[in-house]
Amino acid sequence: MSGRRHSRHPRHPAARAPITPRPALERRTLLRAAATGALAATAATACGSAEGQPPGKVAVLGDSAAWEKPMAAAGSAMESVAAPRLVPQVIPFLESFEQIVRSSLRTRKTPDMLKYWSGYRLQDLARTGGIVDLTRQWDDAVAKGWVDASLRGAFTYRRRVYGLPMNLAYWVFFYNPQVFREHRLEAPRTWDDFLTACARLKKNGITPLHGTAGDRWPSFIWFQEILSRQDPRFYDDLMNGRERYTDPRAERALRTLASFFDKDWFTPMDTNHPDAAAAMLHGKLGMVPCGTWLGSTLGAAGGKPGKNLGAFVLPMADPKARPSVIFESSALVATVKGPDHAEALRATGAWLHPTVMKAFSHTLQDGCPNPKVEAANPVIEGLAKKVRGDKLWLLNRFWEQGPPELVEATVDDLAGFLLNPSSYRKTLRTMQERADDAWQVWREAEKT
Repeated sequence: MSGRRHSRHPRHPAARAPITPRPALERRTLLRAAATGALAATAATACGSAEGQPPGKVAVLGDSAAWEKPMAAAGSAMESVAAPRLVPQVIPFLESFEQIVRSSLRTRKTPDMLKYWSGYRLQDLARTGGIVDLTRQWDDAVAKGWVDASLRGAFTYRRRVYGLPMNLAYWVFFYNPQVFREHRLEAPRTWDDFLTACARLKKNGITPLHGTAGDRWPSFIWFQEILSRQDPRFYDDLMNGRERYTDPRAERALRTLASFFDKDWFTPMDTNHPDAAAAMLHGKLGMVPCGTWLGSTLGAAGGKPGKNLGAFVLPMADPKARPSVIFESSALVATVKGPDHAEALRATGAWLHPTVMKAFSHTLQDGCPNPKVEAANPVIEGLAKKVRGDKLWLLNRFWEQGPPELVEATVDDLAGFLLNPSSYRKTLRTMQERADDAWQVWREAEKT
């Protein structure tokens, strides 16, 4: 999620030779090793010591500097509800953060609490036996109406809850209402409306859509969005290893994306999210698909909700399919061996309290898992009303779905496709070969 720039690719990447995903994995391994060594001292400090924090405080280790102020705001609010004050600590390099967390769980110098992922990544961490069963805290929150009960599956391993939701980001399309009005457009209500908007914006000299393979992780965005619009049930089954990437429905999704490339609807594939946000607000770019957490970046770039900043859920391509939306929610986790274990457990009991949730979500400017908390801004409020009012099916984000090593490799495969859209069949075959191996390993581990 870095904002660094990359060398520009041609606007239509099909003209390039296909990239090979494996070197990206090798580079990632080298980066991980280098970063781990460079951050060793930082990690030791962030993970604390046997003494832990002073009484009344508990540390939360995360991977995002952007979350420091929201966590500090939540920490202050914690004190007002007679709970320990949260102290945010950050390892800013994602892969080093994850490696440090896993190695520290085997020691007495583990962080007391973590900002982690939901879904299979949380399940993978729960398998270590190093994090706390929070089912009681979850059930208490549900009984008080402090959390959307439908989110439970994203935080569950073997029917027990191991994390509490922190944010609730919906994956939506940001747009500039002023630009849309100028071109006689409204936020799309149907798939045909969406295609019409893309065509009209292109005709009038505006790049319709943001697409990127820069920074690796965003490479899954368009596959996730198109597949979940065309067949949300298949998306859910595929992500959970019940279907295959070589299925015609997966091929249809990549063919659809290839057709968007043919129409020259995308930005260059190295356009990062901050640059895309600014281009959209200045009328150079039509729509930016992302989680609602992008709202803080848009606000910093001059976005004014209801004026030059709006958002919509991408309409279903199949009107007969169950209406759905992708969501993303980080998990607040307590460790078993943390030095301030009792304080951490007290904090988990208060985390979903409306006072704490409001302080956190309003500072973060993102959606909130507590339905009793008012939205951070009008854009979030409108989206939350639609999701709840239309009873949209909440589908977890691609990054949290499936064995972590499979997801990491598949992201690289999708990056290769984005740089060479004509390779979609080969990409799908490669992805399925990886999936066969990864799911076999995962299911064997489940038996132990």
